[in-house]
Amino acid sequence: MSPPVDLVHSDAGVPTRTGVVVIGGGIVGVTTALFLAEKGHAVVLCEKGRIGGEQSSRNWGWCRTMGRDIGEVPLALESLKLWRGMNQRTGRETGFRQAGIMYLCETEAEIAAQEAWLNDARQYQVQSHVLRGAALDGAMPGASANFVGGLHTPTDGRAEPAHAAPAIAEAARALGAVILTDCAVRGLDLQAGRVAGVVTEKGRIACDAVVLAGGAWSRLFAGNAGFDLPQLKVLGSVFRTAPVSGGPEITAAGSVFALRKRLDGGYSIARRNANRAEITPDHFRLLGDFWPRLRANRHEIRLRVGRRSWEELRTKRRWTMDEQTPFEAMRVLDPEPDEGILAEGRAVLGQKFPAFSGVRVVESWGGLMDVTPDAVPVIDQVARIPGFFIASGFSGHGFGIGPGAGRLMADLVAGDTPVVDPTPYRLSRFARAV
Repeated sequence: MSPPVDLVHSDAGVPTRTGVVVIGGGIVGVTTALFLAEKGHAVVLCEKGRIGGEQSSRNWGWCRTMGRDIGEVPLALESLKLWRGMNQRTGRETGFRQAGIMYLCETEAEIAAQEAWLNDARQYQVQSHVLRGAALDGAMPGASANFVGGLHTPTDGRAEPAHAAPAIAEAARALGAVILTDCAVRGLDLQAGRVAGVVTEKGRIACDAVVLAGGAWSRLFAGNAGFDLPQLKVLGSVFRTAPVSGGPEITAAGSVFALRKRLDGGYSIARRNANRAEITPDHFRLLGDFWPRLRANRHEIRLRVGRRSWEELRTKRRWTMDEQTPFEAMRVLDPEPDEGILAEGRAVLGQKFPAFSGVRVVESWGGLMDVTPDAVPVIDQVARIPGFFIASGFSGHGFGIGPGAGRLMADLVAGDTPVVDPTPYRLSRFARAV
């Protein structure tokens, strides 16, 4: 079931010319459009379905620095700065609240793993601390009864996925960006080997640069453009509850559950450290790229053959600009959640925190995450296609670091000094992308 998302209406008419076309109306696409518009660039954002309709509205809603890959920490810190001012920047409610995040630990080995991350991350002055006993209960009441400690970051926060991307898209439009929904981009228009425009289902748009922020669709689009982006899809499942009396303000996770308080007083809850990946032809094509991570995380990724296996087997991978594309055939990816995985998280959460033992589930949903071999996104220009940029492969982290990623991508497109060092996000780290 698709969670409700604030509706963003499409602008009427397709411009014949702009400066930059952004493909994809998720959190990364809309923030890229916003920051380009703030810089004074002409921008058209094309979304094949609706703004925030896929993973950007289906994620946990966490905005964290804690536990990030060390290469992602500067981008996460920049994102938090932007999240704190996002309501004011957009003039709309994005749901951001700086309520802190806690990783709860049941064993000393888990505490040691969190301390190891903290030792590496201290170079960036992160505000994380290990709490025990009364200090642990002070941050999350009742936690010490079941957990030996936790890593707490009071400066981390949460936002509302149903509101955030639409609010940012409307803010970009207020600055002059054109927002087109139900408008799939079929492909790049190249002249002399560089970007000269895009061809949409509603006509051609001439432009100087294109940003592909297509989430789970990015590999398919890039492939038709002749570029092999190493990216797979992983299913995440979430459910939301009715309002919970006495529930915690802090966002938290144990080894089996994750929770976030919502603006409506309910909670979004997921099963942590367990996601499903349905085997597709790309799993065989990219086996060499992903095998080390699949092996290392074999207890977290549950490989299955399912409906998506057959759907992707039938999906065409090449098309011309005058024929219907897969993006038009499937406007919104709306996979079924894995109810078994959700039941595991719900059962453990109810055992650890009685306030959640009889909670009423309002709805559940699934979303497909775009994952790279090292679980770090690509935010870079494609050297072989001047004017073509990619911001994808956020591996489940895209919502939280979306504002920073959009700011960085806008800097790269504009030729400005990058807000953070872009080196960790370069395509050249993947052999197939060189």
